[in-house]
Amino acid sequence: MESGKLPFVSVVIPVRNEHKYIRACLESILRQDYPRDRHEVLLAVGPSEDDTEEIIREYEGKYEYIHMLANPRGTISCGLNIGIKAAKGEYIVRMDAHSKFAENYISKCVEYLLKTGVENVGGPMVAGGKGPFQKAVALAYHSPFALGGGRQHIKGYEGYSDTVFLGAFRKSTAEKVGLFDEALILNEDDDFNFRISEVGGRVFITSEIRSIYYPRDTYMGLIKQYFGYGFWKVAVIKKHHRPARLSHLVPMMFVLFLVFGGLFSCFNKRIRKCYAGVLGLYAALDAGASFKLKAEDTPDGLMLRFRLMLIHFLLHVSYGCGFIAGIFRFRRFQGEREKACERGQSVDKPV
Repeated sequence: MESGKLPFVSVVIPVRNEHKYIRACLESILRQDYPRDRHEVLLAVGPSEDDTEEIIREYEGKYEYIHMLANPRGTISCGLNIGIKAAKGEYIVRMDAHSKFAENYISKCVEYLLKTGVENVGGPMVAGGKGPFQKAVALAYHSPFALGGGRQHIKGYEGYSDTVFLGAFRKSTAEKVGLFDEALILNEDDDFNFRISEVGGRVFITSEIRSIYYPRDTYMGLIKQYFGYGFWKVAVIKKHHRPARLSHLVPMMFVLFLVFGGLFSCFNKRIRKCYAGVLGLYAALDAGASFKLKAEDTPDGLMLRFRLMLIHFLLHVSYGCGFIAGIFRFRRFQGEREKACERGQSVDKPV
């Protein structure tokens, strides 16, 4: 297709405190093979404590198609909506500051939107790491034992899915389903894709759309992230009145077992033996999942495998704790949300 006939694309990136990653992200966008006169880059920047804004201003000053937008509330969903509303493009390509993108990323997103006719396309979440801890987290992202084996985490998957990493869609599609729900701090993509399916739309994943996502690089950052995922997953489930999948419930059940099993095992020998047996089984499954990795996937050797075992445990416990907290917090979430919206108030933070 000739350059002048290509659809105009708006790249939208919500950003906040991304000093470590924003340069690499922007450099990968500058290398895109999609014509520069046929796309724009909109960075919705939340209040940052580092020099993220200064870095983006530097790029904005050099390249006329890069623009910084203010996102006062700082949440991902608000940033996405600010970008979508400001977008000139017929197509929206969502990107993430924690990622680097293949040179044909935008081109492939547009190609598959046109070729498949679906409402949202994207590639699998392929995680990478720069240090020993981040490398172990990246491996966990592709471990069915860690995250339940969702299609978006399968590197070579191609086909339909219930959700997708990042995603590209028509601006009209986003407007049709009501943009991103600003009441959700996390899991806004799950909710967005669910609403697409509610209106008869489809979501498609292809490994032709390639990027590398860099996960959290500290234990505390990872724990906070997955506590949040569990917490806000409950809000999405409550909003759509749908049952949780087993993969959502298992971490919660594991946490409850750890707490109550440990408590009751203090008073009963049989329970103590059962508790120890289940923990032993979990450790065996964890070790099996961690140690069966191919040698080329573990350049840091034995220590990486043991670190991965710990990360599996932390992912399960933090997600499970977040899910439990979400059950208590969001037992009246939809009713509170509707009343707040009627009053014109924000419900983007727990109260």
